[in-house]
Amino acid sequence: MEADISTQAVGLASNTDFSIFQLFIRADIIVKSVIIILIACSVYSWAIIFEKFKLFKKINLTTQEFENKFWKSKSAESFYNNLPSKIDDPMAKVFINSMQVLLKSKRASNLDERMSRMLEISIEQQMEKIEKNYTFLATVGATAPFIGLFGTVWGIMNSFQSIAISRNTSLAIVAPGIAEALFATALGLLAAIPAVIAFNKFSNDSKKYSQKLENFSKRFLSII
Repeated sequence: MEADISTQAVGLASNTDFSIFQLFIRADIIVKSVIIILIACSVYSWAIIFEKFKLFKKINLTTQEFENKFWKSKSAESFYNNLPSKIDDPMAKVFINSMQVLLKSKRASNLDERMSRMLEISIEQQMEKIEKNYTFLATVGATAPFIGLFGTVWGIMNSFQSIAISRNTSLAIVAPGIAEALFATALGLLAAIPAVIAFNKFSNDSKKYSQKLENFSKRFLSII
């Protein structure tokens, strides 16, 4: 182990290339694993961010269009009958599920209670779909800096071991190892910051959209 670290120290001292690729190549297996995990988390986080951005842009438009058409219709039943068979708007799905209960239970004594419960369940189902993968964004935002810090601590430990073995306190010995270690911290922050910002933004967007669904359900119940 000591011989490997000493050999690595000599190699690092003679290599002054501090490009990102070389920092990764020179890192040991632990630091490399940390870097790969953080890159994978960052890539998946950005995939979720783009997907949610497109989702909210889409449903805000389709929901607004659905609401405008609904309140201009002559009756809820005629509007329901004229809806296309395949519609991919959360508010429209809440309305369809509720109308199915209404048409099946027109003469039921507890219709108001059934409708209210159906609307609550439908809203919860739609919000679960919208909020899918929020937990991953929150987890990356909370843990990525610590994962990067672990890689940094491990890399600095190796650098100090290299100094002890080579008995040379020159920066040429310790600098490459510290650069690799700090690279892990930088990646951790790079993964965490966008994830935290996106989680906060999309959580706020979800609350607004959930309130929009609840307002629609209350108004819908009032006209039945």
